[in-house]
Amino acid sequence: MMIVFRAVLFAAGFLLLSSCGKEPLYQEQGFVFGTLVEVSIYGETEDNAKQAVSKVMQEFQRLHNFLHAWKPSKLSEINAAFAKGTAIDIPPEMQTIIRNSAEISLQSDGIFNPAIGGLIKLWGFQADDFKPSKPEEKKITALTALHPQMNDIVINLVAEKKVAHLEARSHNRAVQLDLGGYAKGYALDRAAVLLKQMKVNNALINIGGNIMAMGGHGARPWRVGIQHPRKPGPLATLDLQDGEAIGTSGDYQRYFEIDGKRYCHLIDPRSGQPAQGVQAVTVLTHNAQAGTLSDAISKPLFIAGPRGWLLAAKKMHVEEALLIDDSGTVHLTDAMQKRLEFTDQTLVRVVDK
Repeated sequence: MMIVFRAVLFAAGFLLLSSCGKEPLYQEQGFVFGTLVEVSIYGETEDNAKQAVSKVMQEFQRLHNFLHAWKPSKLSEINAAFAKGTAIDIPPEMQTIIRNSAEISLQSDGIFNPAIGGLIKLWGFQADDFKPSKPEEKKITALTALHPQMNDIVINLVAEKKVAHLEARSHNRAVQLDLGGYAKGYALDRAAVLLKQMKVNNALINIGGNIMAMGGHGARPWRVGIQHPRKPGPLATLDLQDGEAIGTSGDYQRYFEIDGKRYCHLIDPRSGQPAQGVQAVTVLTHNAQAGTLSDAISKPLFIAGPRGWLLAAKKMHVEEALLIDDSGTVHLTDAMQKRLEFTDQTLVRVVDK
């Protein structure tokens, strides 16, 4: 039996930036959420840019600590309470995150499902030191049969001694939250809020390939690339407009291989198995939750696969998306094709309708 494991930290997207002479472009990198993050700010003094990036990086670290699924965090405390069938106090921010995740899950017909942390753990993807192995089928079947879902979670406002607080509990003890498919996008939106509060109007925020644009790169838009899932470098580039975000989910980011079969971290909640038949999905979003949705929406499209991805995109109200199937064929929406400039002309491209 041959086992291969890889975790690609920063291969989902590229920043295609250049700095010429005295161009006022400030860039800083960090490592949060298990991946490389980069913030680029244009048109600010170096001191102002450093201060702004520092606050953004602090926010990223706060969210990383707050939402960690397998290290001590508020999320791990909530999961422990759910497993015991007991209620737990939660802050308002967690209420917002849970309810928003539940809304996205409902819109995706349950394919986006942060409640399946137990399955993700069973497959070994909740670990810093990963030891790839395929779980026993009976364990997968048993956990999947419990149907952990976001709508199992109930949040109430409880008043005790004239003091009100929020309380969460789950009707299903199998619910274990893993926000790995939500947190990076949520962090993008939080970063944009912070930068606007600090009067920064032109920035590009990249969290492991989930990228959001604010303003532009001088007189031109921010230009970014979409990672080729099987080759170094981007397969295509595009200009991101103010308030737009892209998110990519790929089978090359966290995966292992056993006897030549690839098992990625994107688990289908219906089967309990890693999704098959897809190399990568990229979506382009542009609304008040562009960052969050760029992260969350790519997952149900990936899991839906080549046959169901377009219907899933329509249900999620995404017009600009692409999917690369396991043969390397690029499936695009017409709107996405119009936005892209392909750097790899050998790719077979199909516009799905």
